[in-house]
Amino acid sequence: MHDDSALVQLRIDRFVRERLVPAIHRKAVPLTLTAWAAPGEPVSFDEAAGQEYRPFQTGRPWGRPWGTTWFHATGTVPAGWPVDESTRLEVVVDLGFSTATPGFQAEGIAWSPAGVILKAISPRNRSVPIALSPGGAVDLYIEAASNPDVTSGFTFVPTALGDPATAGTEPIYTLRQVDLALRDETVWELVQDFWTLNGLQRQLPKALPRRADILHALERCIDAMDPDDVSGTATVGRAALAPVLALPASASAHRVHAVGHAHIDSAWLWPVRETVRKVARTFSNVLALIEENPDFAFAASSAQQYAWLKEHYPELFERVKAQVAAGRFVPVGGMWVESDTNMPGGEALARQFVAGKRFFMEEFGVEPLEVWLPDSFGYSAALPQIVAAAGSCWFLTQKTSWNETNLMPHHTFLWEGIDGTRIFTHFPPVDTYNAELSGEELARAQRNYAEKGAAHTSLVPFGWGDGGGGPTGEMIAAARRTASLEGSPTVELSTPQRFFETAEAEYPEPPVWSGELYLEFHRGTYTSQARTKRGNRRSEHLLREAELWASTAAVQTDAAYPYDALQQAWHTVLLQQFHDILPGSSIAWVHQEAERHYAEVAETLHGLVSASVTALCGAGGGSITLNAGPYPVRGIAGLGAGTTDRLGAGTTGGAVAHSAPA
Repeated sequence: MHDDSALVQLRIDRFVRERLVPAIHRKAVPLTLTAWAAPGEPVSFDEAAGQEYRPFQTGRPWGRPWGTTWFHATGTVPAGWPVDESTRLEVVVDLGFSTATPGFQAEGIAWSPAGVILKAISPRNRSVPIALSPGGAVDLYIEAASNPDVTSGFTFVPTALGDPATAGTEPIYTLRQVDLALRDETVWELVQDFWTLNGLQRQLPKALPRRADILHALERCIDAMDPDDVSGTATVGRAALAPVLALPASASAHRVHAVGHAHIDSAWLWPVRETVRKVARTFSNVLALIEENPDFAFAASSAQQYAWLKEHYPELFERVKAQVAAGRFVPVGGMWVESDTNMPGGEALARQFVAGKRFFMEEFGVEPLEVWLPDSFGYSAALPQIVAAAGSCWFLTQKTSWNETNLMPHHTFLWEGIDGTRIFTHFPPVDTYNAELSGEELARAQRNYAEKGAAHTSLVPFGWGDGGGGPTGEMIAAARRTASLEGSPTVELSTPQRFFETAEAEYPEPPVWSGELYLEFHRGTYTSQARTKRGNRRSEHLLREAELWASTAAVQTDAAYPYDALQQAWHTVLLQQFHDILPGSSIAWVHQEAERHYAEVAETLHGLVSASVTALCGAGGGSITLNAGPYPVRGIAGLGAGTTDRLGAGTTGGAVAHSAPA
C-alpha cells in the first residue's frame, strides 16, 4: 500500500488549526470595557472598584512593566443564544498573550462585582465560565498584571526589565479580546480527542499498526465532517474516533499517577509581591477545576504561599481550606518554602520543617509526609536525616534529571544520608514538573523509567508551573482519554500519598543511593549575589544568638520571651532561602528586596539581644561580656559570661559586651 502518512499528517494538523479550534466557540460578542490603571503597586479589589474608570477598547496598548490595569467588562447575553447542555457560556480574554510560557507574561484575575475571585486568566486558560441565561447581565472586573517576559525565549539576555527603576513606563501589551462567547461542548471534546490521539500516534514506531490505525482514523473523521459546519458534524466526527479511543492499554503498560500541580517559584523572574498574586491566580483556577471534576486532586507545597493567601485573600483561603478538608487540595512538602538545601545551615533546614509543618497542622490539621522539592539546585546528604527527624518518609525531586554529564541511574530508590538514614525517593521519569499529559511526555516517562522489570509506576506532576497557572481542563481531559489507551501508559488521576504507597508496595527493596544528590547544572548559584548569601548567614547567626539570650533571660529573670518577633524573623529568613533567592538566580528587584529584609531582620535581632542582655545583667556601673559561642573566647567560657577589658562591644567571635546602666 502506498504510504501517504506524511500528507495525512499535514491534513490533520491543518484541519485542527483552521477548522476545529476556531469552531470551539459558536458565537461571540465583545463586551463593553472601561479601565483604570493603578499608579503604583497593586491595590485591593475594594480600592480598585472605587476608582474612576474610563472607556477602553480592544486593540489599545495597556500596561507599563510590572503595572496593574483593572478592566471592567459589562454586557448582556443575547436573547437568541442557545444556552443549554451542549454549550457553555464564558468570557474569553486575550490580554495580548505571546508564545512565551504561561506565568512569564501578562496574567489576570476575574472578580465578581461583590469582590469574590471567580477565576484566573492566563495564556493557556483564557476563559471564565458565566452561569447566565439569555438576557442576563454580564458584570466582572479583570485585574490584569502587565508582568514583562524577561526570559527572552529563555536566552536570558541582559535586560532592563528586572528592576522597576530601569524597566520604563511605556505599555508593553495590547488588549486583543474581551468577548462573551458560547462554547460548543462537543467541538471542545473533539479537539481533545484529536490532541490525545495525534500526540500518541506521533510517538509510536512507524512500523507499528497502531500508529497507522490512529492516523487513518483521524483522516476518516475529517472525511466524515463538513468543514463548513464543524458544530453540526462534530458528533459524527467523535463517533469516527470512538473505536480507536476505546482500545485498552496493554497489561504491561507503564502506570502513571498524574498529580495536579503548579510549581510556583516564591520569587524568580518576578518579585515576591507578584508571587502573592500568582498564588491567588493559580489556586482560584484549581478550585474551579475541583468543582467540575470530582476525581481531580491538586498538590501544592510551601506553607508561606498558603500564609500569603490567608493574609491577602482570606475568602479564597477559606475555600482552599474546605477543599483541603475534603482531600481534594493537598498540602505537600511540609516546609516553609521549597528552599535551597546546600547553603542554609542545618538549623535553618530543620526550621523549614518546623515552621512549615506547624502551619499545615494548625491551619488544616494535616501533616505532609512527602518532602516535595522538584526544582532545588541539588540536595545535601544531610537531608535524609532531617527529613526523618521531621517525621516525613518520602522524597520527590525532578531537578537531577537535568544533570549535564552523569544521569541518575534510578527513578525510585532509597536515598541514604551521611548518618545512614534512608528515605524512599522518586524522580519522575517524565523529566518535567510542568507536564501537560501530552503523548510525548507520557511516552518519555515510559521510555525513561529505569526500574523496568522490577516496578511499573511513576508520578507525573501536571500543570503550568514556575510562574504558576496550574492544571487546565484540557490536561484533565487528556488524563481521562489515556486512563487506558492502547499504545500509551495508563494514567490515573492521583495524589502524592497514593503514589508513594503504591510505589513502596510494588518495590519493597529498591536500590540505595548513598550521599549527596549533586546537580551538574546551575553551578554559578554558589557564587552569585554575595550580599544575599552574606545576609542569610549573618541572619542565621543572629537568630541563634537572639534565641539563646532570650531563652536564658526568660528562664533566669522571668523576662517575656519575644516569640512573635523571633517567629517573624525566622519566617523572613526562611523565605529568603527559597531556591531562586538565596542561590542568586533572580532578577535585581528580588535581591534588592532580600537585602532590605536582611537589614530589617538584623535591626530586630540586635534589639532583642540588647533587651535580653539588659534583663540578664541588671543595673550597675561595670561591664560584662557574654559569649554565645560554644568555645571559650579570651577567658569567657562558651555559653557563659564574665568580666574582661579585652573585648569591645559587638558580636565578633560570638561574644557581646554589655555595659550595665549606672
